[in-house]
Amino acid sequence: MSIEANLSQVTQQITDFTRRYHRQDNSVRLLAVSKTKPLQALEEAYQAGQRLFGENYVQEAVEKRQALAHLSDIEWHFIGPIQSNKSRLIAQNMDWVHTIDREKIALRLNEQRPEGSPPLNVCIQVNISGEASKSGIALSDVPAMASLIHSLANLRLRGLMAIPAPQEDEQAQKEVYAPLHQIFLELAATDSMIDTLSIGMSGDLSAAIASGSTLVRVGTAIFGARDYTTA
Repeated sequence: MSIEANLSQVTQQITDFTRRYHRQDNSVRLLAVSKTKPLQALEEAYQAGQRLFGENYVQEAVEKRQALAHLSDIEWHFIGPIQSNKSRLIAQNMDWVHTIDREKIALRLNEQRPEGSPPLNVCIQVNISGEASKSGIALSDVPAMASLIHSLANLRLRGLMAIPAPQEDEQAQKEVYAPLHQIFLELAATDSMIDTLSIGMSGDLSAAIASGSTLVRVGTAIFGARDYTTA
């Protein structure tokens, strides 16, 4: 299937789930995870109407943004782990960052955001499964991190992001997401700019949308698996 057809299929799935769980139409945005994908694939997705693209690797993201600068309405999201020595490139080139998990990174991004640029939209990454191998802060630390980000003029807190451990079934997925959704609602009640709960990938779209997701991250279902034989 073509990228256009894949996008249509994923978009229909999102619409079906939003209606199943009595969510408003268009309340869940689709982030196309384009890491390792060639420029041609991104351009095909763009021509099919996709505007939000997510990248995990800083240098690759910067090169793609520069190469596609003529497509000025693309919204670039950084969704990978942030190394301190790469924070300046992220601050200079990204529109969104989903993976704020340390005070040091928040401070660096704030300091390194270019003068005259709009505030960088950011999400706090939460480790909701308590996995030692996963990035993210504990749920109990979210209020303090939110308070810090609110104090930084060049960052704009938009919400929370999480990548939970795989679960056996949809009900278990929902149970993992429930406390994250609750703290998201508490934050959103105090700040009208907090509107993004970045949860849900191909394997848990239904549970994530049932749990209040406003942005889902999908890659392979749109672009297909990477062909490593040509790497």
